[in-house]
Amino acid sequence: MSKNNKIKVGVVGAGHLGRFHVEQYLALGETIDFIGFFDTSKEVANKISKDLMVVSYDYLNDLLDNCDAVSICTPTSIHAEIAKEAILRNCHVLIEKPITKNIKEAEELIVLADEKKKTIQVGHIERFNPAFCALNKKNITPQFIESHRLAPFNIRGTDVDVVLDLMIHDIDILLTLVNSDIRSINASGVSVLSNTIDMANTRIEFKNGCVANMTASRISQKKLRKFRIFEPFSYTNIDFLNPCVETYVLSNKKPEHDCSYIVMNQNEEKYILYDKPTIISHNALKMELGNFVQSILQDEEPAVTGVDGLNALKIAMQIRSQIKNNNS
Repeated sequence: MSKNNKIKVGVVGAGHLGRFHVEQYLALGETIDFIGFFDTSKEVANKISKDLMVVSYDYLNDLLDNCDAVSICTPTSIHAEIAKEAILRNCHVLIEKPITKNIKEAEELIVLADEKKKTIQVGHIERFNPAFCALNKKNITPQFIESHRLAPFNIRGTDVDVVLDLMIHDIDILLTLVNSDIRSINASGVSVLSNTIDMANTRIEFKNGCVANMTASRISQKKLRKFRIFEPFSYTNIDFLNPCVETYVLSNKKPEHDCSYIVMNQNEEKYILYDKPTIISHNALKMELGNFVQSILQDEEPAVTGVDGLNALKIAMQIRSQIKNNNS
């Protein structure tokens, strides 16, 4: 920590996503000291250093030795390797999702971080989406959940399959909303334009009776990120792409304001109450990084812990394994 008690932060991996981390750390202003970044590509490093007027380190360990905390925005395959080195060099880590490429690596990182008393935060950014922040999560008891996450094909994301690239966002949200163990998982998927799964669908049944049907695809002409929650007498639609929350509740009482309603029978009227909470616009990544910094300063758990990342990864791995078995 610097003399003025600010957290000294850096970024490892300054590609597409890493550059955003650099920009948003700079946007946090006086709350942190941004030390610099490391990237193996000299071309990328020189461009970002020039564009954003930040220090580019030639060696990873030199950056780690000068930081209290780092964002790890490298390919998933080397998340564990870099995070381990960072923790051993006394750094807290924010690891972009998925936490690691396999469960064993994630478990070992969590144990190491506990031993070294270092924070692991995982970059499940939808937790900080303005729409999800506007949702009243305390009163939600889902019976059925449906999610669709679609994106155009981009070769940049094919180092992992669509389950780890896209669906894992919705897996994390699902586990946040449903307080129950899982009873069963049924999944299917196909490769279309890459050597890994490009489209996947899974049905997850929880022991409390909740059922989730989730679809993810990176073979789409349009982007779509929607999450629908069905409860007894209510329905909630969350749009993560164009932040919005809409809730419909069935009520026996006629509202004081204008409201659509349906007639259940000739002797009874039930009313559909519509609510669309105000969305407070903010940059989700900036909020995520701010939460990371504050969790270190306050010595408290971040919003998305290493264990959260591990739990989402475990479900993702089960889905991938089942798809592989079905396709073999």
